[in-house]
Amino acid sequence: MTATRIGRTATLVAFAGAWVVGASLLWRTGVPDLNLNTDAHRWFTDAQIARSRRYERFEYVLWALHLLATIVALIVLSRRAPRMARSIELGRVGTGVIVGMVILVTFWAISLPFGLAEQWWEARHGLAPHDYLAWIFAPWASLSFEALFAMITIGIVMGLAGRLGGRWWLVGAPAFALLAASFAFLFGYVATIGTHAVRNPELRLAFRALERTEDVEGTPIRVQNVSSYTRQVNAFSTGFGPSAQVVLWDTLLDGRLGNDEVEFVVAHELGHVRDRHILKGLAWFALLAFPLAWFVTWATRRTGGLANAASLPGALLALTLAGLVAAPFENVVSRRYEAEADWAALRATGDARGGEELFESFQETSLQDPSPPHWAYLWLETHPTLAQRLAMVAAYRSGSR
Repeated sequence: MTATRIGRTATLVAFAGAWVVGASLLWRTGVPDLNLNTDAHRWFTDAQIARSRRYERFEYVLWALHLLATIVALIVLSRRAPRMARSIELGRVGTGVIVGMVILVTFWAISLPFGLAEQWWEARHGLAPHDYLAWIFAPWASLSFEALFAMITIGIVMGLAGRLGGRWWLVGAPAFALLAASFAFLFGYVATIGTHAVRNPELRLAFRALERTEDVEGTPIRVQNVSSYTRQVNAFSTGFGPSAQVVLWDTLLDGRLGNDEVEFVVAHELGHVRDRHILKGLAWFALLAFPLAWFVTWATRRTGGLANAASLPGALLALTLAGLVAAPFENVVSRRYEAEADWAALRATGDARGGEELFESFQETSLQDPSPPHWAYLWLETHPTLAQRLAMVAAYRSGSR
């Protein structure tokens, strides 16, 4: 074995070791080992479970058809991209940006009928109003932000690939990690566009107390108006550091949930902030960026590599397929962090009954299947199932703290 090969092997082993150490540290959560009885029939009737499964079955069909349509579109674009790229005379990177815009518009056009079908299905089941225009225009800020991120990414990839060739990913992967961190930080502010402060003084006081309990004082809690296009309830945390925010959908505050349940939701989201789950997600992204960037480079080598704008549809096709393979792993990590936020909410509120009522209400407000099929659990579920969440509440109530 030559010195060069020895050096490469040593570098690969060191990288693999660092990857494993990083992954093992990120895998840890503060949830104790719990012996959970996740039989959904403990909390839901056969009729409730059957109704949820009928609803979710159509959602699964939409997901599969949307994925198939996206793959087919990328295959078609991959074949047409060389001719398209030759007809655009804006330089290598400029051509790549135009090709990227065509891909994004194609993705939007593909998603539109499936999104409308999902909106119709939700409206039919009382989970959304029949206001399709509101649904179309509601996410304009986040979509514009994501499109900007995509264009910047394309410019960076093509610029690095043009200078470094097939080794661009060695520099590109850490650059993507920094770029993703920058956009995640900024999205903490973008996500609050059009939101307003919590108007209920009793809830404001309760939220401030939860912030103190979870040691995240000063975290803004905003309300987003979504009731024009959905009746489902939700909340999310976004950003990190000074941009960390908690955003509540206004449907949480329309009277269907009691204050105890709303406080549990906020405690859950503040748990995400306390445990820095956004930053941990970015760290996972950094770990996965290297193998994914290498894989895309390998997948596009026959079409001129990523310095060639005509390779972009093929690169996105490779990423789509890689994402499909990686989804079960990504989801299990997400479920661990969501479970940790649930546990944080239980400890912060001390209100097992409020948590139980909240999770039971999700079956009604969102028609969630308490115990979905195994394949759907692996590929689609980013949160623990309702049965798992309720079993955690039961374990907490029994003294597993």
